[in-house]
Amino acid sequence: MKTVLVIGSTGSMGKAALSGLSHHKIITANRSGNGADHTVDITSEASLRKLFDTIGNIDAVVNTVGYCEYATFLEMTDQQWRTTIDSKLIGQMNIVRIGSDYVTEGGSFTLISGILSVKPIPFAIADATTSGAIETFAKCVAFEMPRGLRVNVINPTVLEESWDVYGEMMPGFQPVPATLVGKAFQRSVDGFISGQVLTVDA
Repeated sequence: MKTVLVIGSTGSMGKAALSGLSHHKIITANRSGNGADHTVDITSEASLRKLFDTIGNIDAVVNTVGYCEYATFLEMTDQQWRTTIDSKLIGQMNIVRIGSDYVTEGGSFTLISGILSVKPIPFAIADATTSGAIETFAKCVAFEMPRGLRVNVINPTVLEESWDVYGEMMPGFQPVPATLVGKAFQRSVDGFISGQVLTVDA
């Protein structure tokens, strides 16, 4: 059994991750603190440091959050880009950079991207761009991680459980069950791979 920190545990993707990690000891965190053990804002380096200082050494970190703004490229403002980059990209990079001091030897980080990096839709250029960037980050940083630490990314399509919310903006996409995405998180945490993007698509 491993001790696993799951960030974004109460969201639909967080619940999907938990479905594949139930055999481990789970510590949960989210931005509001509601329904979770701890509060964290991944866009704040101070918030991340406080979280890791509080929980101490762990075996794995799973992040399922990354806020994105949606607009066409010509309408997207500088602030909207920065908001998305600070969360989906820099925030996740900082989870690895700061968390590497707290994850035990041979432990892992599992980050989140999204199917829009390979199947773009209107208004989602910021999501697609940062998803592609975090995948490249994981492929590269895997070569630099100390003490056998591993970094992978889950690239899921839309969940069946979220289809009512996102289905209208994703015509032609086939949703997948959360339990299937949970298996990808399990493979990242319990396996030996690193620098990999685990795509879950229909």
